[in-house]
Amino acid sequence: MKSDKLKLVIDIETSAFPLESFSESQQEYILRYAEKERDEESKAAKELEAIRYMNLYPLTAKVIVIGLMNITTGNRYVMFESEEKREWEVEEKQISYHGMSEAEMLKTFWKYAVKADKIVTFNGRQFDIPFLMLRSAMIKVKPSRNFIKSRYDSSTHIDLLEQLTFHGLVRKFNLDFYTRAFGIESPKSKGVSGMDVNELYRAGKIDEVAIYCGDDILATSELYKIWDEYLRLK
Repeated sequence: MKSDKLKLVIDIETSAFPLESFSESQQEYILRYAEKERDEESKAAKELEAIRYMNLYPLTAKVIVIGLMNITTGNRYVMFESEEKREWEVEEKQISYHGMSEAEMLKTFWKYAVKADKIVTFNGRQFDIPFLMLRSAMIKVKPSRNFIKSRYDSSTHIDLLEQLTFHGLVRKFNLDFYTRAFGIESPKSKGVSGMDVNELYRAGKIDEVAIYCGDDILATSELYKIWDEYLRLK
């Protein structure tokens, strides 16, 4: 990837730690709303819901995949969690996959981030970037950039969800809905969605999660091009 005017699309995938890995007080906090339910069926449903959403928070989950795409060249670089070094590439699609530890993924990400002129995300201001920053701090990796300074400052971070909702003026939709609406192939069209990530990861199918993330950044880049051409008005 070139460092001159480097514009990166970024996406991450995360997976929750087992509930039992947390202390008793932490578990009580995670399940606090479920405990208020008197009906056992409702309580069980609330517990499942709380556990299901643990992968959304950096204090209860970890980064298992980071996808980067150079918008100028079209090259995609996907890092995925692996205990051993594993690599493969699909040359015709300009994508390579690299297995490494979470700490190595985060260190590599911040090395690219410091060189980037701009980053492009979908909901990155509320999810991807805060997650990467907090998770990095938790494992003693220092972030190299702050991409969430001001909500209305898109000089270094273009969050497409913010842009396509005009900063919350209109209803939000997910990436699948936007891509289909704008005639872009959805990453969900291949049968995998963000909610499948936990199950795939626990089943040892991290390669499938990495491929899904690679599709996500491609779709995000195509959505960015449409926004840049037709909606980036001054």
